[in-house]
Amino acid sequence: MDTLHNIFEGKKELFKDLYIYDKWDWDTTYPVIKISWDGNLQTSSKLETVALHSLEKNQERLGIECQKNNNLSVCFDELIQKAYEKYNQRVVILIDEYDRPILDTIDNIEQAKLNREFIKGMYSVMKGADAYIKFVFLTGVSKFSKASIFSGLNMLEDISLTPKFGNICGYTQKNIENEFLPYLDGIDLVKVKEWYNGYNFLKDDVYNPFDLLKFIKNDFIFDNYWFATGTPTFLIKLIEKNNYFLPRLANLTVGKEMLDSFDIENINLEMILYQAGYLTIDKMIEKRRGGIEYKLKLPNMEVKSSLNSVIIDFLTHQHSQKSKHQDELYDALIDNDLELLKTSLIAMFASIPNNNYTKNNILHYEGFYASVIYVYLQSLGLDIIGEDVTNLGRIDLTVKIDKYIYIIEFKVGKENALAQIKEKNYAQKYLHKGKEIILVGINFDEEVRNISGFEWERVNTL
Repeated sequence: MDTLHNIFEGKKELFKDLYIYDKWDWDTTYPVIKISWDGNLQTSSKLETVALHSLEKNQERLGIECQKNNNLSVCFDELIQKAYEKYNQRVVILIDEYDRPILDTIDNIEQAKLNREFIKGMYSVMKGADAYIKFVFLTGVSKFSKASIFSGLNMLEDISLTPKFGNICGYTQKNIENEFLPYLDGIDLVKVKEWYNGYNFLKDDVYNPFDLLKFIKNDFIFDNYWFATGTPTFLIKLIEKNNYFLPRLANLTVGKEMLDSFDIENINLEMILYQAGYLTIDKMIEKRRGGIEYKLKLPNMEVKSSLNSVIIDFLTHQHSQKSKHQDELYDALIDNDLELLKTSLIAMFASIPNNNYTKNNILHYEGFYASVIYVYLQSLGLDIIGEDVTNLGRIDLTVKIDKYIYIIEFKVGKENALAQIKEKNYAQKYLHKGKEIILVGINFDEEVRNISGFEWERVNTL
């Protein structure tokens, strides 16, 4: 946004030695209106205060005074027309985080609806002022339907999934190996890539720019810089409300319509995770009968470890013991120590506070037990496939680490989990991978709230 702002205001000196320097008409400048939703948006009055402050800042910068500051939509319309008249140029409008008034109140649906109507009223002003506008650019986390937010604004074009714009949201590997290389001398670039790369918008995989810059600034300490800027509390509420089977996130394919748009009354966990940056595109799939699907993935180590750690805290309330359980599980898997894996999992479930079960209905949610194990393993950054499809069924969880592949089946009750793995020959899918395959069947008992059966068997891959 700042880049566009300075380009349209003709600040040529800021772009010396950059691509655009000799490709833009710097003599022609435009009045810029920039709206940013910075502040508390939890009530209608607070939202109006933030909007008024933003418009007043624009009036001061442009040297314009609106006569009707008490009606914010009218003031916005007046600001556009007066800027056009004063500068004799059509106006540039930049709106940062256009959807924040809704997302900040998404756990309060009625307030979110009120905020939606408020910003809809402001944004609709641009339709009537089209003759005075040169360019409009909006950024946001989520893609709300045009009908719900931008009624009548048919000139808007969504570039979120347009391949030629696919790299504008991050740094490419080429950027790292050229422009950033002097700042990363002696640093393990493979590890940097594992931590901060992986986002994809139908072009190259890109790095999170915020992470990379903070990583350099903080003396190359690998940390969860971007994730720490906000806690996804609403996502946790969605998981709780819908009893979501979390292993599904490790092997998720969705239709194009799921990523296109949504509205307050139709909120889907996978869609929110994608649009908020916790999931990204792994690959695009063109279906034989026509149409497009997208395979999604967790982008990198930062998101895997951070998001799943937050979910662990919600599901288990094991804040103080979490690190110990993570270390033991990692050691058990990489050392192929199945006895340690068994005792670690039993200890992990045994340490979930009893009141965690009494405060909600997770005790009777079959996917809870599998989800706890999944988020613990995913927080370790392991290669995991949830609901792994074979020709005879779906493996609950496939875990790949070092020279081992673990095929895991979960059951609540007495049905033999290991027997299902063998009966459906799940291991066949991985016989050609050149790794040792271990079948693990885990049964849970609702009454004791822990593992009641744990069996394993090694597969001869020779």
